[in-house]
Parts: sequence; C-alpha cells; structure tokens
Amino acid sequence: MNIERINFLAKKAKTEGLTEEEKKEQAALRREYIDSVLGNMRSQLDNAYTLDEKGNEVKITARESDEQK
Repeated sequence: MNIERINFLAKKAKTEGLTEEEKKEQAALRREYIDSVLGNMRSQLDNAYTLDEKGNEVKITARESDEQK
C-alpha cells in the first residue's frame, strides 16, 4: 500500500484535478487502505478479552446484528 501515492493524488485532486485514470487509481488505493485498516481492527478485536465480575478473561464476541453484516 502506498500512502505517499494516496496523499499525492489527494493533493493533486485539490489543486489541478485528476484524470479519469487517476480517479480510478485513487479509488482503488483508498479501498485497499480502508480494507487494510478494517482487517487490522478485526484481527485485534478477535484477540481481545474483557474481565468479568470475577476477574476471569472473557473473549469478546460479535453481537448477532454485527455478524449478519
């Protein structure tokens, strides 16, 4: 993933505008970045635990409404 390229295209979009090809590249890079962030977050949450009232570790699980998404 190339954060520098994402930033370059964002700056260029504000100053000069982007060609259609650059717009497609920007959208693809942004999607890749978002997917990466979400994947990392899910991985962290999959390995997260809380403590119950007795001090025991309890694995965090998804709510039913979240699992359907």
